[in-house]
Amino acid sequence: MVNKIWYGLFLLCSMLLIGACNVSKKISSAYYFNNEKTLDSIQQSYNKLYAQKSFSLEFTDKPFNNLSIAIITDSIKYIYQFEVTEKRMADTLQKYHLNIVSINHLITQMKSIHCTWINNLAYYENEKKKMLTYISIRPVTANLPFTNSKYFILTYFAQPQYFDSEERLLASRKLRKLRQINNEIFRRINNKVCYTISEKFR
Repeated sequence: MVNKIWYGLFLLCSMLLIGACNVSKKISSAYYFNNEKTLDSIQQSYNKLYAQKSFSLEFTDKPFNNLSIAIITDSIKYIYQFEVTEKRMADTLQKYHLNIVSINHLITQMKSIHCTWINNLAYYENEKKKMLTYISIRPVTANLPFTNSKYFILTYFAQPQYFDSEERLLASRKLRKLRQINNEIFRRINNKVCYTISEKFR
């Protein structure tokens, strides 16, 4: 009798977990599609600027007024901290030949959807180095399936990816194991864009 009760509780918990995952996926996908134009514009603008100079942007405060810019030159990373409106930020961008107007536009777009961090990360597939764009968003709306202590993470790939029957990101078509990015499992939004919900923004 006790075993049957425990088995019933196990089934109930499993069904609730599956239901929660399905709801989470629907709401997460809806968030992406509701903000698709802005998110895709951020990714495209960032990669265009990144092709000129390797850098990442990170907002370091909740009001999104303070910014950290990491610039990589000759394998050396320089990290600068600014208030968004500081004149010395423009001076620094000019020093590294980064387009000031384009960077400011990117910052404005990121701030508009509470994008905390954007960077390009390297990964390997069939021993070949590839890059993906990693975007972290701090949610503030109540209709998202996570709290303000968690982050909505998007990854943009240059090529279509492979997924299992649960739409989890795979390492490759031949190697049927899950690909983890920063120790997180990602799920499909479309063939090139995946998401996860994380306690960490990077």
